[in-house]
Amino acid sequence: MVAVIDEVEELLEEIGFDAETSVLTRRQAQVLALRERGTSQADIADALGTSRANVSSIESSGRENLEKARETVAFAEALRAPVRVRVPEGTDLYDVPQLVYEACDEKGVKVDHTAPDLMKVVSDAAGAAVSGREISTPLIVGVTAEGTVRVRHQQ
Repeated sequence: MVAVIDEVEELLEEIGFDAETSVLTRRQAQVLALRERGTSQADIADALGTSRANVSSIESSGRENLEKARETVAFAEALRAPVRVRVPEGTDLYDVPQLVYEACDEKGVKVDHTAPDLMKVVSDAAGAAVSGREISTPLIVGVTAEGTVRVRHQQ
């Protein structure tokens, strides 16, 4: 199992992992890399000389940190997005593409999605905020200058 740890260390080195600039600790990165390779928590615990409960805690904290990082990036993109469309509760999902296209036209931003694709992007990203065809929780649909669509729940 030590060879697997060495392989993970080589992988972290190869992809440029730096604990000083990452939201992950080195141990979190190791555990997540091993879990992505299908290694059980028990085997990781044996290799690292710790308990399975500790590995579970490290993995959980690492995944939480990654989710916080994703949310931070989404927030930063939303701040930069020249197009922000507020989609109120009760809006029909089929009406969202037209709202987005009109706002993009006003700002001179091109969206690289057809209406059905855009509805899928919004629906997938919104999750439980879309019920059937209805927006059940207000959304903000942001479009970056490059045309990337980001969906956030309105607070």
